[in-house]
Amino acid sequence: MADNSKTEGSAVDHKGSNDDSGNQKGKLADQVMQNPQVLAALQERLDSVSHSPSSYIENLPKSVKRRINALKQLQVKYAHIEAKFYEDVHALERKYAALYQPHFDKRREIVTGAVEPTDAECEWHSDAEEEGKLADDLKKKAAIEEKGDETDQEEDLEGIPDFWLTIFRNVDMLSELVQDHDEPILKHLQDIKVKFSEPEEPMSFTLEFHFEPNEFFSNSVLLKTYKMKSEPDQSDPFSFEGPEIVDCDGCTIDWKKGKNVTVKTIKKKQKHKGRGTVRTITKQVPNDSFFNFFSPVKAPGDGELDEDSEFTLAADFEIGHFFRERIVPRAVLYFTGEAIEDEDFEEGEEGEEEENEEEGEEEDDDDDDSESDSRKESKNPAECKQQ
Repeated sequence: MADNSKTEGSAVDHKGSNDDSGNQKGKLADQVMQNPQVLAALQERLDSVSHSPSSYIENLPKSVKRRINALKQLQVKYAHIEAKFYEDVHALERKYAALYQPHFDKRREIVTGAVEPTDAECEWHSDAEEEGKLADDLKKKAAIEEKGDETDQEEDLEGIPDFWLTIFRNVDMLSELVQDHDEPILKHLQDIKVKFSEPEEPMSFTLEFHFEPNEFFSNSVLLKTYKMKSEPDQSDPFSFEGPEIVDCDGCTIDWKKGKNVTVKTIKKKQKHKGRGTVRTITKQVPNDSFFNFFSPVKAPGDGELDEDSEFTLAADFEIGHFFRERIVPRAVLYFTGEAIEDEDFEEGEEGEEEENEEEGEEEDDDDDDSESDSRKESKNPAECKQQ
């Protein structure tokens, strides 16, 4: 009997301890649920789950999911037709490139001084010229004595000096690549051309940089070819948004002795471990230069690149696309800076629209705040916003 009573007593104690533990957990849960921040976080989590597209799709009937799969099949077919559309666009670009080229050839002749444009070809009206006409008339009277010297200087100039170098300086994307030691070489750049791949070849385009004979390298043309892909990825066909550059090839520059600006020579001291003697050696290391553009980063066989290489390759693709779409077709406008001003103006308009939207949101917030403030007691001072 004594043993039974002990057992019953221990069971009662154990039950009591369980009740105490349960009461503590219940109190803790009540305290948590009374916390406004915890409740808000839980509500936000529930809202995000209930309103997410994936959760909505998961809860649809099987018959509806089946029809959605049919729509995805149609979307894949659309992507393949879109890829064919871009192939036709590439063929159209190739066709019109041949029509543009005579005008680009004439541009090169004028830039290099091979031909002098006629008076009719040089006629161009601009607002700036009209505004400066009266001032020019006054200046002409004061410059009669210097006219002879100026004429001699103009006769010495041929074409448009530093045409392409000036473009490189004007465009931020390119000026970041150009070092001081690159500029004397770029003074010899006479033309940049874009060549599109032939119909039977994989989609690509090639940038041709034409140089006059110079003391830096023996190449007359430096090439950079960008390989493109215009077909949906089988593993992710819905990501297709048109042709993308997938690889690029440069060329070997035949530098003349001592003129390679893509490397620099440094001196390094080495100490012999055993004898303790010190010797000085020289070695070549990579040097920052625009002409590294012709030695692009190459993806390894497995396609895996480190983060820095991926960034470098992406920037390279962007530069190649910019040459093709902007620089070559509109070279004179980048030389004068007009194209850059237009781009800045477009960016400014977008920025203003974003600012206006933000201001509208702030005004709405202010209205809400004013309504809530009006309900507060007058003893609470208005909150000041720092300008």
